[in-house]
Amino acid sequence: MYKDPNKSKQWGMNEMILQIIKEQVTDDEAAPPVESSDVLHLRLEYRNIRHIECLWDFTSLTRLDLNNNLIDKIQGLDHLINLKWLNLSFNRIKKIEGFQSLQKLELLNLSDNKISVIESLDAIENLTHFFLSNNCLEQLDNVLYLRRFKNIFAITLFGNPAVDDDNYHSFMAAHFPNLILLDSIVIDENTRNEASTKYQYVLDKMRNEEVEIQKAEEDQQRQEAELKLHKDAFVEFLNGPGLFGSMFEDDPEKETLHCAPGVDALQETFKCQMEALCTQLFETGLAEHKRRESEGNSFRSGQSEVVTHYQQKQSQILETFEQEHKKRITEMQKLSDPDTLLLKISHCSDEINYLYKSLLTLEFKMARQVEKSIKEFDSSISEMVANFIDTAEGIFVQCRDLEDNYYQKAREAALETVAKVANDAQDEDMPYDVLMFFTDKDAVLDALTTGHDNHIVKINDRETRLVTDINVWKLTLIKEIQDRELYLKRIHISDFIKYRDYLMEQLEEFQ
Repeated sequence: MYKDPNKSKQWGMNEMILQIIKEQVTDDEAAPPVESSDVLHLRLEYRNIRHIECLWDFTSLTRLDLNNNLIDKIQGLDHLINLKWLNLSFNRIKKIEGFQSLQKLELLNLSDNKISVIESLDAIENLTHFFLSNNCLEQLDNVLYLRRFKNIFAITLFGNPAVDDDNYHSFMAAHFPNLILLDSIVIDENTRNEASTKYQYVLDKMRNEEVEIQKAEEDQQRQEAELKLHKDAFVEFLNGPGLFGSMFEDDPEKETLHCAPGVDALQETFKCQMEALCTQLFETGLAEHKRRESEGNSFRSGQSEVVTHYQQKQSQILETFEQEHKKRITEMQKLSDPDTLLLKISHCSDEINYLYKSLLTLEFKMARQVEKSIKEFDSSISEMVANFIDTAEGIFVQCRDLEDNYYQKAREAALETVAKVANDAQDEDMPYDVLMFFTDKDAVLDALTTGHDNHIVKINDRETRLVTDINVWKLTLIKEIQDRELYLKRIHISDFIKYRDYLMEQLEEFQ
């Protein structure tokens, strides 16, 4: 709470901010309140503020001064997405945090606090000025965190234990080639050249490491983008041995069964055949996704043309009406005869109602055309989805056939091994535990049957997931489109009603 010494009463944070806005924006006590969303600059210095709060409505704010307060934690800034300047100097802050949403921030002043580590600023890609003087930074290497900000050209760190290092200025000049101001002093070319020479080996090594890190990050981003594309196409992990591998991972005695002559070769053939089918499904899925995307883009383009066409018609009607309405209002202002004025008012009222009906007529025509195009889009997408599902189900049928074929042949090979072990006629020596396993025919058959059931379940599950996901996607897509169009139609009609009521209220002033 903030205690106003002039009025000797406690103010809530929100009341205090509203009062400050009024003081800073206007001197007129009778002026209407300023909307929080319209405020661009807010100065809250020297207010004994302990917590950052009640700022969620200030979405247009570009500069915020909270210096010289009692703040110990950075929070409550999530909604200030347009903030470019933030001054939190002379507070009690110990940790840098809470900047995830401030992507447009360019100047950050955290001087005269209790911060010991520079961290958690990754989201602020546009940072150009960073002030951390008179804090508790002890490790000069920690400043290298700021190298990620390619636009930074002013850093202030004096008053920290780390700057007592004799190499401070050359260290900063070498590691920040774009830095112009260090502790408010311009870095001259001699200092920069000497620093580059002194730290050449270290810089080369660091650049190489940064290149490797950047390459790894790009590879990861590319992999994530590819995975997202594959998921959007509903064929993720089908472009390799993923499904096949998952089929065998829970098989009982899978290693022991492989000791049966011929089973390894059977499984390798099965794997190649399964991968070929999965690859076929994967490539079909990507191609179908591309077709659906193209259909969606075409639909949205057509929708935009329809909406633009009708909105232009509505704008033309409005423009014509407003020109004539302005003339009618001017004429009525000059009339003194009550009867003539009543006739004019009646005529104006009829014109307003005609305008309202005309706008509604166009709106409903547009809605019918939009609804028709949505139905056509729904039909087209449904057909694409149905065709892809048919193709996918056909491929999964082939996968099950392959599994049945593998199971029968593996069963024959295993039973042949059981017979040879029983007659002590096996072709090669087997480990004792394997030999004992193949002496139990029932155990061998149980292991094979359980494995077979596992494989079918995995194939069925993947098929069910693909079919379910793509059907849910289609239903969700069409519902979102329909809901959005309904929402827009309601908004437009509401605007027409408000405008009509506003015009009618104008007429009432003449009565």
